[in-house]
Amino acid sequence: MKNEMSIQQNEELFNILKIRFEKNMNRHENIEWAKVQSKLEANTEKVKSIGEMEITGGEPDVVGYNKETDDYFFFDCSAESPKGRRSICYDHEALESRKEYKPLNSAVNMAVVMGIEILDEEQYRYLQKLGKFDTKISSWVKTPNQIRKLGGAIFCDRRYDNVFTYHNGAESYYAGRGFRGLLKV
Repeated sequence: MKNEMSIQQNEELFNILKIRFEKNMNRHENIEWAKVQSKLEANTEKVKSIGEMEITGGEPDVVGYNKETDDYFFFDCSAESPKGRRSICYDHEALESRKEYKPLNSAVNMAVVMGIEILDEEQYRYLQKLGKFDTKISSWVKTPNQIRKLGGAIFCDRRYDNVFTYHNGAESYYAGRGFRGLLKV
């Protein structure tokens, strides 16, 4: 992840986020952009993470607010799994297990470096209530420990107007599979 964003880069990012926020009010009814921006301005590390979500093609947008914790939730809202986060296996263990044709990275590693979390299945299904996402490709989702211990990982997509959850070996990777992230601000 880049160390610092210039003032101009920050302004450009905030402008992109504000325009996206205003175009997609159905994702965040009763949330005011000014309050979201104020929280972002107070959290420079979170702004860097949002910037990484944007740079990798995630098109982050606000999808919720937790009044108890005073957190806004940003999810990747690109139509398909972010382009800059595809052709990756699930986690570091899976990456290390590949003897040949290793991908460049893993979903879990990338999320950690970016300062975000991978959506879990429940969060992925929530996102799908806000629009139609991943109708052509798929996204890794946070895999429960009991599945991962057995060598598997799960991913989701939307086909036939339904959200499906599938499994694969965690070491597998495809050009048409990435991951979607979550950032709490």
